[in-house]
Amino acid sequence: MATTKTSLEEYLSTNYRPDAEYIGGELKERNVGELEHARMVKAILRWFEQYESSWELEALPDVRVQVSAENYRVPDICLRPTANLDVRFVTATPAVVVEVLSPEDSISDYRARIADYRQKGIPGIWVVDPKTRKGWDCSSGNWIETVVFRLPDSPVYLDLSAVSSSR
Repeated sequence: MATTKTSLEEYLSTNYRPDAEYIGGELKERNVGELEHARMVKAILRWFEQYESSWELEALPDVRVQVSAENYRVPDICLRPTANLDVRFVTATPAVVVEVLSPEDSISDYRARIADYRQKGIPGIWVVDPKTRKGWDCSSGNWIETVVFRLPDSPVYLDLSAVSSSR
């Protein structure tokens, strides 16, 4: 992944396609653009959309999430309270972030990403592999393999066996 130095002000005032992350004063490209990845993101969004009203959570794809004063991540899916007052970017702590693996993703990149999400205090940090249709709950810092993710003390869950990523 390529990185480019830039200021936080420039990052926040610029639209990138696809959107980039801002970590330590550098833009970091994200691995996106493959059909398998896009279809899984779409399917998970459809899953969450059916529960948005009852869970009072909004499912958003590819939105900038402020993980520290000067760092922004762009998870594949962010689940945030509908009562959230953020306007341009997610600055309040989301309930869940979901990352869908791409073939080019590396474990070291994901360790850093998960550490940022944990530092932000995000209670649900879920990583999904579209090839195996399994995933890992990384909320505790460990990679716990599962097909059913649950947010503790909440009705929020994701059942990969019930998610269809076909066309």
